[in-house]
Amino acid sequence: MSTHPGTEHPGSNGLAANAMGTKDLVFTVLAALAPLTLIVAVAPLHFLKGGAAVPGAYLVAGLVMALFAVGFMTMSRYVRNAGAFYAVITRGLGRPAGSGAATLALLAYNTLQISTYGALGLYAADTFDKYTGVSLPWWVFALVAVVLVAWLGYRGIHTSARILGILLVLEVAVLVVMAVCVLAKGGAGETSFTSFSPATVFTPSNAAMFALVFGAFMGFESTAIFSEEARGGIRTVRRATYIAVGFIAVFYALITWTIVQAVGADGIAAAAGQDTAGLVIGVFDRYTPDGVSAVMQVLLLTSAFAALLALHNAANRYLFALGREGLMPKAFGRTHPRTRAPLAAGAAQTAAAGVVVVLWAAFDLDPYLQLLLWGSAIGFLGIIVLWALCCLAVVSYLRRNAPEAGLWRTLIAPGLSFLALCVILVLALANISLLTGAGTVTNAVLLGLGVLAFASGIASALSLRSRAPERYAVLAETSVDEPAETVAVEPA
Repeated sequence: MSTHPGTEHPGSNGLAANAMGTKDLVFTVLAALAPLTLIVAVAPLHFLKGGAAVPGAYLVAGLVMALFAVGFMTMSRYVRNAGAFYAVITRGLGRPAGSGAATLALLAYNTLQISTYGALGLYAADTFDKYTGVSLPWWVFALVAVVLVAWLGYRGIHTSARILGILLVLEVAVLVVMAVCVLAKGGAGETSFTSFSPATVFTPSNAAMFALVFGAFMGFESTAIFSEEARGGIRTVRRATYIAVGFIAVFYALITWTIVQAVGADGIAAAAGQDTAGLVIGVFDRYTPDGVSAVMQVLLLTSAFAALLALHNAANRYLFALGREGLMPKAFGRTHPRTRAPLAAGAAQTAAAGVVVVLWAAFDLDPYLQLLLWGSAIGFLGIIVLWALCCLAVVSYLRRNAPEAGLWRTLIAPGLSFLALCVILVLALANISLLTGAGTVTNAVLLGLGVLAFASGIASALSLRSRAPERYAVLAETSVDEPAETVAVEPA
């Protein structure tokens, strides 16, 4: 490996090398997706808009994300950097676009993480009241979580990965128990596979459903964020990425299919409309043994907490990468000498989360409608834009510099995923009120934040070029990171 000015990784300011294996990476990525929280709290909204087609839609989304991963992972042979979107898009579309992507990614991951404190606070307050009879405001539990996440993030990625692995196994296990119980009892009647029929899935009325379903994959690409800390190099990252995509698509499809069987294909959309929040909880109550539903509701808390910790680690590594590159204050590009966790970046991310929670509490704003939904919408739309830009960057870079990787990897797969993602972005924008639960003015402000973040990143890169043209020229004309592999790309 070789390094380049401004991007040195070794030493006291480097991340912890060889700290994560394939299992650690997969657990970290899947924990950020919070499978239990998604199935219980989000999937009912998918059913509301798509009915029995939801399981098939997860498989379609998984196919698009697998196409994306083909180009993204081929590109990762040449890019190994904690600022994954930044590094890839810089290589393919230039440093200003890469810098804009980095600040947009920073906004997206932070809003996803901070908004999740609203969900955890609500779940924790309800659960605490139910089992103790003591009513406390949601923000008390949210602030406790802020402190715990900060502490675990400070302890380093190895500690975080172990905890995330345990929590992920527990939440997946309780969903498997529910699915087995539904199938063992025969569900609501005759077993139906209409959920996977193209005629059911690909209907114009399912447009809003597809705009929502792709949100289930948000964050799978964060395997690349931890590439500098992966044991086994890019092969580990590549393996973890494909495992994550496959698991998300197949597991969510199977679990939601069992929910369709539990309620009935013809009645699932109506049931979701009658009791959106309680749809999946009702399935647990009807089909699982006594006590399983209570365990599930407790695991909802750990699911949300796992997502918070995983997203905290992803967000602060983006800030770390920007500090190291000189696009943010250099202090953010330093790590703790013992744990190798991003120190100032982690503290800044924690402070931002704490400030938002305090402001929401002080102004008595709704932690669900005005924190969770707004933040999730910004993060979702931002990441779709970043996925699409990555596809363009992959085609641009690989066609120019690595045509030996083959037409499939360098053009067809990323090109098809780009087209599909553009369609999803249009559908998401057309249904933005569904994502945010807000009106036109609020939606305009939320979209404006994303545009502002991207524009400020471009301005930061142009400012660096003006202030330090020699540094900018070196970074722009050479690698933005350490080469991930020097071996030849195997035939497609």
